[in-house]
Amino acid sequence: MWTVVYIAPSRKQAERLQQALLQEGLLVKLRNIGLPNGNENGAVEILVPESEVDEALEIINTV
Repeated sequence: MWTVVYIAPSRKQAERLQQALLQEGLLVKLRNIGLPNGNENGAVEILVPESEVDEALEIINTV
């Protein structure tokens, strides 16, 4: 099951955090909140598998 670990205010920030998580070997999905067209200015949820939540939060807090 995928779990939201962070809501980024923009796609740019979400992609930066996604890269940090991917570099540590975690699986990551991004999901737009609101408009489905991938609006650059919209908020984006960062999701990881439930088993990787603690590690993902630790990485996000140090970035």
